[in-house]
Amino acid sequence: MASGDRHRDRDLDLVLLGATGFTGALTAAYLAEHAPAGLRWALAGRNQAKLEAVRDRLGLPDLELITADSGDRASLDALARRARCVITTVGPYQQYGEPLVAACAEAGTDYVDLTGEPEFVDRMYVAHHAAAAASGARIVHACGFDSIPHDLGAYYTVRELAAKGPVAVRGVVRAGGTASGGTFHSAMGAFSRARQMREAMQARRQVEPRPEGRSSKAVAGRPHRDSLLGLWLLPLPTIDPFVVARSGAALAAYGPRFTYSHYAGTKTLRYAAGGAALAGTLALSAQVPPLKNLLLGRIKQGDGPSPERRAKSWFTVDLVGEGDGRTVHTRVSGGDPGYDETAKMLAESALCLVFDDNPSTAGCVTTAQAMGDNLMTRLVAAGIRFETL
Repeated sequence: MASGDRHRDRDLDLVLLGATGFTGALTAAYLAEHAPAGLRWALAGRNQAKLEAVRDRLGLPDLELITADSGDRASLDALARRARCVITTVGPYQQYGEPLVAACAEAGTDYVDLTGEPEFVDRMYVAHHAAAAASGARIVHACGFDSIPHDLGAYYTVRELAAKGPVAVRGVVRAGGTASGGTFHSAMGAFSRARQMREAMQARRQVEPRPEGRSSKAVAGRPHRDSLLGLWLLPLPTIDPFVVARSGAALAAYGPRFTYSHYAGTKTLRYAAGGAALAGTLALSAQVPPLKNLLLGRIKQGDGPSPERRAKSWFTVDLVGEGDGRTVHTRVSGGDPGYDETAKMLAESALCLVFDDNPSTAGCVTTAQAMGDNLMTRLVAAGIRFETL
C-alpha cells in the first residue's frame, strides 16, 4: 500500500490542533488557500469560541471544529482515531506534547509538529517509537524552520555531491526576522534543562539502533571564518544537527561516514561576538528563575509580528558538502522563517504524509527519512528555493 493510501477509511485526512495560536492560525490560513480540493480537515483546540473566530476568518463555514485539550488524553485519543494525520502547534512540547504523541503512536496516525526541543524529541523516541513502529504511525518532529531547511538541505547537498566515500557537510544559517514567542519560550526551557537534555539523549542512545557498517554524527564546530562563504561562523547549539545526523544514519546515500556541523553565519567578527554574548546571557538568565520569568513575560507565546514585518523577513541556509576530493555549495532560502515559512513547511509536511507515495517508514522519523524528494518537490512548488551555487 502506498503511504498516501493509509487509513482512507477514516473520516478526516487532517486535523490541526492549536489553530487558535499565532502560528496555528497561519497554518490554518495556508491550508485554506493551498490544500487540494476535497481535503477532509478540521480545526481543533480547547476553546470553541476562538475556533469559531478562526473559522470565520478563513471563510469556511462548513469546516469542522473539534474540542480537544492537550491535557485531556481521552479527547486526543478520539481525535487521533478519526484522522490520518495530526498537526500540532501546541508548545512548549516538553510541557504539553506527549499525550498527543502517545495517542497518535497507538492509533497508527501520522503526526507532525514544529518543535525545536531536543529533550522532548529524545523522550518521545524512548517512550513511543516502538508503539508507532508497530502501528505504522510516522511521528515526524521538527517540521518547521527547525529543522526542514537544514535536514532537507543536507539531503539535497549529499545528493548533489554524489560521493562514494566519507562526506562532511556544514550548514550555515542566516536570517532576518523575528523569532517566534513559542521558539523563545522553548529555547529558554532548553537552556534551563541542560542536565535533563543530556539524560534524555543518553537514554535514547541506549535503545536506538545504530546503522551497520556506517556512521553518522553531529560534530561540534569551532568559531572561525569560512573563506568559501566569506562569513564568520559561530557554532549553533540547536536541534538541527541532531536531526540531520539521524537522517544520515537512516539513509545509506549519506555514505559510509557522514558528519554534519551547524553554524550561524555573520559578515563581521563583531556580530559573531555579539551573537555569542547574547546566547551566553540567555543561557545564564535561564538558570535564575526571576530573570527567566521576566524574559518570558516580555515575549509572549502566541504573539507575532505584523504581515508587513513578516513580508520583509528572510532566511538562507548555505550548505557546503565535501567528499571524494570535491566540494559542492548549495543553498536553501525563503521568506519569513519564524512564522510564514514555518506554517508553510508544517502544512506541506502533513499534506505530503497524507497524499504522497513516500518511502515505507514508521516510528519516530525525520523529514528526509519519511518524505525526502516528495516534500522537497512540494516546498519548491510553494516558493522555497533549493539551489546549487
